[in-house]
Amino acid sequence: MVFKYTTLSISSKTLQDLEFTTVLQQVEEFCISGLGKESVLNIQPITSKKKLFFELDLVNEYLASFENENRLPNHGFDNILESIKRLAIENSFLEPEAFLKIAATSEVVNEQKKFLKKFKDYYPTLFLLSESIEFTTEISNAIKKIITADGIIADNASPVLKQIRKDIGQVRGKISESFTRALSKSISSGYLDDIKESVVDNQRVLAVLAMYRRKVAGSLLGASKSGNIVYIAPQATLQHGRELQNLLYEEKQEIVKILRTLSEEIRPFVGLLEAYVAYLTHLDVVGAKAKYARSINALLPKITKEKQLFFKNAFHPILWQKNEEKNINTVPQTIQLNEKQQIIVISGPNAGGKSITLKTIGLLQVMLQSGLLIPVHERSVTTIFNTVLTDIGDNQSIENQLSTYSYRLKNMRNFLRKCNDNTLFLIDEFGTGSDPELGGALAEIFLEEFHQKEAYGIITTHYANLKVLANELDNVTNANMQFDERTLEPLFKLFIGQAGSSFTFEVAQKNGIPYSLINRAKKRVETEKIRLDKTISKLQKERNKLQKRSDSLEKQQTKGREHIDSLQEKEQKIQDKLSGFQELYDTNQKMLSLGRKTNELLHKYFQTNNKKELSAEFLKWVAAEKVKHTKKNPPKKKTKTEKKQEKVAIQKKTAIVKQIEKEVLEKVVEVRKEKKIEAAKIAKAKADYIYKIGDRVRLIDSNSVGTIDKIEKKNIFINYGVFTTKAKTNQLELVEKRK
Repeated sequence: MVFKYTTLSISSKTLQDLEFTTVLQQVEEFCISGLGKESVLNIQPITSKKKLFFELDLVNEYLASFENENRLPNHGFDNILESIKRLAIENSFLEPEAFLKIAATSEVVNEQKKFLKKFKDYYPTLFLLSESIEFTTEISNAIKKIITADGIIADNASPVLKQIRKDIGQVRGKISESFTRALSKSISSGYLDDIKESVVDNQRVLAVLAMYRRKVAGSLLGASKSGNIVYIAPQATLQHGRELQNLLYEEKQEIVKILRTLSEEIRPFVGLLEAYVAYLTHLDVVGAKAKYARSINALLPKITKEKQLFFKNAFHPILWQKNEEKNINTVPQTIQLNEKQQIIVISGPNAGGKSITLKTIGLLQVMLQSGLLIPVHERSVTTIFNTVLTDIGDNQSIENQLSTYSYRLKNMRNFLRKCNDNTLFLIDEFGTGSDPELGGALAEIFLEEFHQKEAYGIITTHYANLKVLANELDNVTNANMQFDERTLEPLFKLFIGQAGSSFTFEVAQKNGIPYSLINRAKKRVETEKIRLDKTISKLQKERNKLQKRSDSLEKQQTKGREHIDSLQEKEQKIQDKLSGFQELYDTNQKMLSLGRKTNELLHKYFQTNNKKELSAEFLKWVAAEKVKHTKKNPPKKKTKTEKKQEKVAIQKKTAIVKQIEKEVLEKVVEVRKEKKIEAAKIAKAKADYIYKIGDRVRLIDSNSVGTIDKIEKKNIFINYGVFTTKAKTNQLELVEKRK
């Protein structure tokens, strides 16, 4: 499919009206990195169609990976941007921990690239994204050669470091030996307290009784609180300790030198490391979108260049999640905009679901154009609109001292300037904020302008004149939110084709307003308006009754058909069984007769042991059986005349066959064309068929037939009796519909 790539524009006001930020906050919870969360909260509608389709394909492939055995490897990563900035500075160096995070990031990207290269047939778009990143092991190899997994510089990082650490080990051995000698000497002399030794400033010291402090050679490093014990480092240990400090300083300097050298080696990869972080952040965002899509049962609908919008069983994601938390059922909406239904005018009482239906369509379209999958039926179809315009809610501007109506007029001016044949507009409570007659008249003019510009849109209103205008304009349709006529409770179902009553007085009465006041109000309203509202209300009630009866009759008819089909199937099975039993009985009887005769001949032979007699009897019996068979199936005898006639007939038939072949050959091309057309029709019927649980199907190019057990989105689970398998709808062909 070829799309004309144009710049798309959706304003921040539209995003605010549709609560798009709330959706992003829900998506953010599925991120595995801080950079991913930050990136998700900054998501905006994508302005290029090419980029948009690429992003949607990425999310769709990631979502498919959840149902696939070859799931994407872990792509968690640390934020190394600060380390990259520091690394970019000449003569700087990083700490070992920072280098290890860089190595881990490089390895994660390499793992993704290897995986996606192996499974590029499964994930072509994700593979294409990874191809823009260079594969290299130089970074991780260089770091791991110098730094161990524990963040310690390896002994063989340089010959100098190796020698220094060897010397450190020897000096520490000397310290231990000298301290042990001093300890033994002091113990034998009785200079030490019962604790014998202690540690001061990470150094072993002798716990000498204060009265013997001058008897022990060494450096006094402290004393106990009581003053009874003094802590002395033996003289010999001190000498080796100073040598150890010098070696540790040399080790530290050598480590800095090694890290500087490593930094110089990694510095040329700064640009690549930034690309790694950008790639993993993007992958985290794609993963969060896919996980969010799975949580709300979202999918990628068909996107067409034809100007249409068909959302089947669409859910408002924010409302759905809130209702799920409260264990409340959410009613899905189905709505369609096309050339014959360009604008829909939804009317009816407040709190019936008009605004949420309007917001559902707008939010889902904006989500889709921001690279998010949406909770609709898989048969849904939409196009990409260049502009989405909204006017939802009370928009009083205190700062600019604008009333609601003034603000909405300014908004309408903006609508009229931007509106065209590739615009989706959504207006809640159209025409309100001013004198009903004057505001309603102006709203009519605006509606006619939107209609003339061939824009697609949905508006909600209470104005009767707009309901009438919707009936008069071509391709503009009235709709209403259904209400229970008895309880006046909303059913939250959209009905296309008829305007809705506001149920103003009925709702007022239900909410406890005295009947006398309602009657006074009715007298003040124009008689014709009350009659119109009553007529609409009555029509709604009648339509609801007819709908219920229609549904009931359809259910009964379906049950009756199923019962008749079941009886016919049982009758056929019984007939087949009877036929089989009769055939089996006749065969068994024949075999019993043959067995009895054979047994009789054998018994006689066993008594006489006469082979000639047995052979003669057997041949006689076979001859008798042949006579019986010939009587039942007499051979046809042919005379010479008959043979001649048969030969002539064969010649005539041959001539006729040749003539037919000639005629057939002339029509072969036409027949082939007809077959191709018929095959295309059959293929289309198969492609359009919606599989149901209980249908008998088989995989294309397979003979095994199974029954559909379960359907989840595009995946169908087929039960073969012994085992169950999973397949896509395009891999199946229907054998028998569910009965």
